[in-house]
Amino acid sequence: MNWLFVSASVLFVSLSWTLISVVSNYNAARKIGFPIIISPVSPLNPLWILTSRAFPRILLLRHLPFGLGKWARCTYMGWTFQDKHALHDELGPVFVVVTPSGNEVTVADRQAAHTILSRRKDFIKPAVMYEQLNVFGRNLNTVEGEDWQRQRRLTAPSFNERTSSMVWDEALRQAQDMARSWTDEGTAGSKETVADTATLALHVLTSVGFGLSYPFHGGVRDLPPGHSMTYRDALSLCLQNIITFTILGKKILSSSFLPKKLRTLGVATKEFQRYMEEMLSHERNMAAKREHGTGNLIGALIRASEEAQQSGDRTDSTYLGLTDDEIFGNIFAFNLAGHETTANTLATAIVLLAAKPEYQTWIAEEIDEVLQSIGSPSKWVYEEIFHKLQRYLAVMYETLRLYGSIVFIPKSTGFHTQTLTLDDQTHVLTPSTTVNINVQALHTDPDIWGPDALEWRPSRWLKSSRTDKDQNESLTVEIPVEPEAGTFIPWADGPRACVGKKFSQVEFVAVLATLFQQYQVRPVLQDGESGEQGKRGLMKMVNNSAISAITLQMQEPRSRSLRWEKRSLE
Repeated sequence: MNWLFVSASVLFVSLSWTLISVVSNYNAARKIGFPIIISPVSPLNPLWILTSRAFPRILLLRHLPFGLGKWARCTYMGWTFQDKHALHDELGPVFVVVTPSGNEVTVADRQAAHTILSRRKDFIKPAVMYEQLNVFGRNLNTVEGEDWQRQRRLTAPSFNERTSSMVWDEALRQAQDMARSWTDEGTAGSKETVADTATLALHVLTSVGFGLSYPFHGGVRDLPPGHSMTYRDALSLCLQNIITFTILGKKILSSSFLPKKLRTLGVATKEFQRYMEEMLSHERNMAAKREHGTGNLIGALIRASEEAQQSGDRTDSTYLGLTDDEIFGNIFAFNLAGHETTANTLATAIVLLAAKPEYQTWIAEEIDEVLQSIGSPSKWVYEEIFHKLQRYLAVMYETLRLYGSIVFIPKSTGFHTQTLTLDDQTHVLTPSTTVNINVQALHTDPDIWGPDALEWRPSRWLKSSRTDKDQNESLTVEIPVEPEAGTFIPWADGPRACVGKKFSQVEFVAVLATLFQQYQVRPVLQDGESGEQGKRGLMKMVNNSAISAITLQMQEPRSRSLRWEKRSLE
């Protein structure tokens, strides 16, 4: 009886708190002046996240009549990918979701999005969402104000043309090995597109970031003294288990009472930390001897920080170097940001090209013209070739437009009241208001992209132009289409745009150019399928994507096989 009374009391208090909070937040939302959706749950409530994932049928509540279930359309992780621009078609470019924990303003207006991303001091990253990424130390993704200014100044120069050249060379090498492994599968094809591009992206990161080069398949490095795991394996385990890792933390993962899988993850975190500490010590010793550094991304970051410490104005905090923990935090953040995102984009683009072979021909035409007699990828020079492969970048942009890893960008008003102007009307946002930029809605807005906004069409990113060759002749050239500010933001925009943007572009182009210079890809047809049915099956696999851990991923990437074969050059 006591148990029933306690349970009933807890339930009553919980429901009462929810009701009081919703009413209070609703009154605040009305003053903002945007359309309102009232939700009984908060999207980041752990219990709701677990419930909606364990029992996805609960989301069928969105079909309730009279709009009573509209909240269920926009309160689960990744809803923006499924909904595209539909909810904004109903409610307008900006609306407010009232929840028990606060108000969330969802934005799909190009000018408002650009304004929010440009005002980094006014619209900050929500601490509740990013604090857990400080597992190895505070980093560029998690800090604000002067800390962000200092870290940006020290980290951004590491992503330079020398780094891009290193990315290019390693991506070419890895892609050649990956292509050979796929063609070796013969007519049976491979189901490992996602797994293999993840391996490739990881190896590019370990090479460019840490100076350790691994063969694409297998290859065991001798363990350095004092280590029980390679750098690659330690990093891979940390990245694959990022949610578990960030929730439990390094201290708990080192506990002996945990299951073996979690203890192994704990070992990986210690190993990764030890590798970073050794690299830090090595670079500092070389700097003290006035010797050239290793030249990799981590080395460049350490050198930049050391130089700032020695020459900076110590009365100005923005000119101080990075602490050791900040260096470690940024190293991990670079790996986290550059692994799944690039790997998923590569895998998705490959599947889409297999589903739409006319675009394989389209990009092959460009690579044939650019390379002519240059030969194999081992002879491709970054400075001479990358900037000429505009069609390959177009494939990347179009893939990111419809299937980008990041489907929304969260911001917050923080501790201060902020204003947002829309259609010449100023709206006041109270402190602690969450502001979500609906990337997927912006990327599929028919007013921006036209009536075929939901169609994957890479050619939309290039336009033809006539240019004079000489007095008597002109040439038709392709010019990249520059999207309007706030309409295409897969790397965010404004001061906090991703520092690794060029890194990902170079890697993507190098890999796809290597693959489609020599090969073509087709779906392996299942029993009784026609060619067109096979292509539709690939599109279904791509469209069946959802937020897995922190990025958008295909949910059944092994449901279809891809067959690679030599391209006919006739």
